[in-house]
Amino acid sequence: MYRLVVCDMDETLLGSNAQIPTRNVAAIKDAHERGVKFVPNTGRAARSLGYVLDTLGLADQKDEYVISYNGAAVFSNADPLHPIITNGLPYATVAQLFDLAQSRGLDTHVYTADQLYVWNMTAADRDYLDRRKVIYEEVTGALSFLKATPIMKIIFYLADEQERLAFQKVITTTVHEPLNITFSSDMYVEVNAPEADKGQAAVALGQRLGIKPAEIIAIGDNLNDVAMLKDAGLGVCVANGREDVKRLADYVTTADNDAGAVGEVIERFVLNGDYPN
Repeated sequence: MYRLVVCDMDETLLGSNAQIPTRNVAAIKDAHERGVKFVPNTGRAARSLGYVLDTLGLADQKDEYVISYNGAAVFSNADPLHPIITNGLPYATVAQLFDLAQSRGLDTHVYTADQLYVWNMTAADRDYLDRRKVIYEEVTGALSFLKATPIMKIIFYLADEQERLAFQKVITTTVHEPLNITFSSDMYVEVNAPEADKGQAAVALGQRLGIKPAEIIAIGDNLNDVAMLKDAGLGVCVANGREDVKRLADYVTTADNDAGAVGEVIERFVLNGDYPN
């Protein structure tokens, strides 16, 4: 029996219009009534998910949770500003990465526990964030004002996949500390601490709730979701997901994110008690 569903947001739970398909909402609420927890597992800040949690009926509840920043922090929905679990990056590492990005003029996001700071934002990135109601503050100078503030992750906007791969190589050859580098939304290079990924965070939250990894379903679409798909009892890729992620999944949905792929998963494996072949 599955007791916890952890789910990516963009291109997974949300349709291309940045809204939640009605099929997803109905299935999540039905599962919740049966005692199954639904936890967003996202690269975003918890406080940017207010409209999502409101729609799902999960807002402001202390026993419901969000996993944020690719697993760098876990929040109770009753307090989206103060994490109950954190695995952040050292400031010196973030400053080095920021310098690399500035030297190349890259659109860069820096996430603290309660704020997103963006440097050199592109028009396409601004449109993407604004449609998803992401809260951010633009900065123009150095990051020294964050020297005493815990930093969860840093990401870089690169719309071309070959450019993302090339910049990943630059990072790994320049920064000698261990890092967890992933990709998301086919536009971001995401850098976290090695202890922070969506899988480790899902398992840690499960332990806190008395839920075994075998009782967890993880649903995603992109490379930063791979860890949770591997660590969960059932790893699912939505139909619109990357082909390399589909190959690693236990199940691939028939529906895409616009047609309620998450609802399909919950209907089959939670509400109907099915198991993958």
